[in-house]
Amino acid sequence: MADDTTVIAELRARVANFVRTREWETYHNPKDLAIALSVEASELLELFEWKRPEEIDLQDAAWRASLEEELADVFIYTLHLANAIGCDLSEAAIRKIAKNAEKYPAETYRGRARTGA
Repeated sequence: MADDTTVIAELRARVANFVRTREWETYHNPKDLAIALSVEASELLELFEWKRPEEIDLQDAAWRASLEEELADVFIYTLHLANAIGCDLSEAAIRKIAKNAEKYPAETYRGRARTGA
């Protein structure tokens, strides 16, 4: 499985190389990348639109392929945006997980579907 052996730095380098070889850097500014990321996230959501949870079949090969492709698009644009702004994505994720752990202590929020009162 590639997730077990591929590091984020390698994926970021692949994304950067893909963009560089097409000379797209001038067109891919942080604002437009954030917009593109949002569009890709919307395309991911569209796969679930109007479906009840029981209608979602993760075993359906064609639907699963579409789901994975859209999820990959979101991930690629996330990596691309991180490259564009010089963000250490792993460090940002580690900080955010720690912040969420503080904000939502397991003792208080375990088994709760909502974070509000």
